[in-house]
Formats: sequence, structure tokens, C-alpha cells
Amino acid sequence: MLLVLCVDLDDDLGRKTDIETPVVGRDTVQAAAVSLATTDPEDSDVNVLFKGLHIADEVTDETVEVAAVTGATGSDVAANRAVGDELDTVLAGLATGEDVRALVVTDGAQDESVLPVIRSRVAIDGVRRVVVRQAQDLESIYYTMKQVLDDPETRGTILVPLGILLLIYPLAIVADVFGMPGAVFGVTSGLLGIYLLSRGLALGERLDQVVESGRQALFAGRVTLVTTLVAVILLAIGGVIGAENVASMQAEAGDALEVIDVLAALVYGSLQWFAAAGVTSSLGRVVDDYLSGDFEWEHLNAPVYVLAIAFILHGVSSYVLGIGDLPYLAFTLTGATLLGLFSTFAFALADSRTGRRAGPT
Repeated sequence: MLLVLCVDLDDDLGRKTDIETPVVGRDTVQAAAVSLATTDPEDSDVNVLFKGLHIADEVTDETVEVAAVTGATGSDVAANRAVGDELDTVLAGLATGEDVRALVVTDGAQDESVLPVIRSRVAIDGVRRVVVRQAQDLESIYYTMKQVLDDPETRGTILVPLGILLLIYPLAIVADVFGMPGAVFGVTSGLLGIYLLSRGLALGERLDQVVESGRQALFAGRVTLVTTLVAVILLAIGGVIGAENVASMQAEAGDALEVIDVLAALVYGSLQWFAAAGVTSSLGRVVDDYLSGDFEWEHLNAPVYVLAIAFILHGVSSYVLGIGDLPYLAFTLTGATLLGLFSTFAFALADSRTGRRAGPT
């Protein structure tokens, strides 16, 4: 007796339809094939089932039975074990005194990894691997390209860089008219580089997350939305003032400043603005935590630490620039350290006295 055995190692038949496996008999296998084709016509296991039926119809000189067995998703070991168990069920249900031989039908090398399991239970006459004929034709290439280009993710990955490259020639013609042929390659390579960096660093996804977080914060009435905007403005002002301070000291010195002097001048000029930005941002977070009921006294350490760091940087930068003397540097370092220690101890004590939480319930 010949058993035409259709193997579905990843259990597409069981997962995508309501059919219980194993499936034994021509009519039940045909019904299973139609059901799977209706659910997912692109699944290659559909072709395996119909190929098994075709082979069974061709055999006329001996008794033949067709069956479909499935494995499991995930572990290959679990999938092979599941196929073996279902094959035992199939063999036990065959009411025949003849020796049973199997003709295995698969759709690829992955499913054929279960052959040793099948061979341990029944003799194998052969293996038929199903290859869809259209996969070798131009129709399949067109269909594949159409499927790829319909995917927004793939479309952006392929078409955008290709479009930028195709723009080089027309832009070069336009630039040549205006006498700027070299600018084209710089602009196009820059655009391509920016795009590739944004794809590699997932900047688009991060931007979407930032926009979504901002939208939620806006509708939730979060104070951090305002304080963050104010902090960004303060940082920008501080950066400009710091750069102006560097330029001013450069003009007074005449000679080029050393790197340490440039950094000290930049910090000294922008420090108060940066400290204000840090305090504003951290206080906004504290207010939101209080309103949401997640406030802890330790959260107040953030603005205090910002002030302590500002004192330290002010003392160091003023000492490097010769504005402050050594005693002032010692005073700022010691004062900032004591401020941080006092803040940590005081707010930790407040947390322990109040059960670590405060705010509305």
C-alpha cells in the first residue's frame, strides 16, 4: 500500500483553518486544501496538498491513500515530534494487512528535515518537492515586485534612494545652466546620506514617538509640555550668549584662545541660562508627578542637583578664565557638595516620614 504523505512542518493548515490534523482520505484532504486556499491562497502548503491529491490520482496499479500531517511552530524538535505523533495516528488508522510505503510531498528543504522521523516509522519510496511553475516566469517577477512596492516600508527603502539618484542628471543639467555643476553632486549625496542615516537610526519612528508623546501631553494638560519648550528656548539663548562670550574674550585676547579657555568661556557665558533650563524642566516634571499621584520627595533632588552642578561649573570656569580665585573655587566646590548632601538627606527623610508618597489620591 502506498501512503501519499503531505507534510506541513510549521502547521499552517492547523493554524489558519479550523481543521483538525492529521487529515486522512482523499475527500478530507481535498476539503482541507480548499479551506487553506480560501484562507490564504499564497500559502505554499496549498500546493503540497493538491500535489498529493494529484499523485494519488495517478497511481492506479496498487492501493493508495493520501494523508496530511502537520508539525508545530517554533522549535524544530517540537515540530518533528508532532509530525511523528500524527504519522503514528495515520498508520494506526490504516486497516490493511499490506506493507505500507510512503511517498512524501513537501514544499522545501525545511519540511524535508523531518524525513528521518518518517523513515523511522514507515519505508519511504520517494520525496516530491513542489515547485510552483509561475515562480520561474516573468509573471512571478512582476507579481513579486508589485507586492514589494505595495509595502510602505519596502517602498520607502527602495524608491526614495533610487529617486534621489535619478535626480542627479536633470539637476546637473539645470546646475550647468547656472554655472554650478559641482553643487548638484554635493546636494544629492547630502540628501541621500541624510535619508540613509534617518533610516539606519530610525529617526522617522522616533519623530513619530515624540509627536505622539507631545499630543498625549497636550491633551492630558501636562506641565512638562510648557516647561520643556521654555527649557529649549533657554538653552538656545544660553548657547548664543556663550558663543558671544567666547567671541568677546577672543577679541580682547587678540591671540587664539586655547581649547580649555574656549570651553571655560562658553560655559561661563551660558551657565545661568542652562541652569535655568534645567531647573524649569525638572520642576515641570515634579509638578506632573504630583498631579498624577506619583510624587516622591526625592524628585525634588533634581532641581537642587542642577543648581549644585551650576555652582561647580561656575567656580571652575571662572577660575580657568582668571575671574575667580582659588578660595572662590574651593567655596563653590564645598558649597555644591554640601547642598547635594543636604538635599539628598532631607528629601530621603521626608519620604520616610510620609510613607514615600505625597500628593492627591
